[in-house]
Amino acid sequence: MLSPEVEGSSPRAGGPARADRLRRLADARLYLCTPRRAEFDAFLSAVVGTPEAPGVDLIQLREKGLEWDEELGGLRRVQAAAGARGVLVSANDRADLAAFAGVDILHVGQGDIPPRFARRLVGPDVLIGQSTHDPDQFLAALADPDVDYVCVGPVHATPTKEGRPPVGLGLPRLAARHAPPFAPGVKPWFVTGGVGPDTLDQILATGARRVVVVRGLTGVEDPAASAVALAQRLRAV
Repeated sequence: MLSPEVEGSSPRAGGPARADRLRRLADARLYLCTPRRAEFDAFLSAVVGTPEAPGVDLIQLREKGLEWDEELGGLRRVQAAAGARGVLVSANDRADLAAFAGVDILHVGQGDIPPRFARRLVGPDVLIGQSTHDPDQFLAALADPDVDYVCVGPVHATPTKEGRPPVGLGLPRLAARHAPPFAPGVKPWFVTGGVGPDTLDQILATGARRVVVVRGLTGVEDPAASAVALAQRLRAV
């Protein structure tokens, strides 16, 4: 069993890479979670946008059941598309892959490796995000020094979170009260679950200003146009 000193220790100081990632995270609005798909490279190039018409700010490769080398290959493809546009890249669940691939972010769920242990594996410069599904989880993540951003949801039922009941809009309302978006020193948080053009207004009405999108970009005919439209709406409020 770890001693209290070791268990509580966590290298969080970081350097220029961490500072740059935190700056980009603070400005982020649109977070894409995606599996690999047909014409994956073209899709990624489309959603990152252009300097004149920016798209997503973060991309997480989320595809359960991949072998280690398959997931690493997918992360490399995301990094290749995202790097030129300064888009942050996230690994899902796998602290070992996040450390090896040198991604910007490791995202963990409630049942995954605890952030304080993940920090030992990824080091101080990799950001850590955590999913939350109720007020207690959200407030705990908000107070956790090893968590750099928080996701709340799913606010609507979604096949990407099969078996998890929707939390509704009450949780983002609570999040907005406790962590007003863009207030100095407040961690960023994102709303997840059924986010798309038809639900975005009601989500924004809770006070949320950052969202995670899956099918709203992976399931449309023109992902480039959809990414630009969502990004513009999010930056207009």
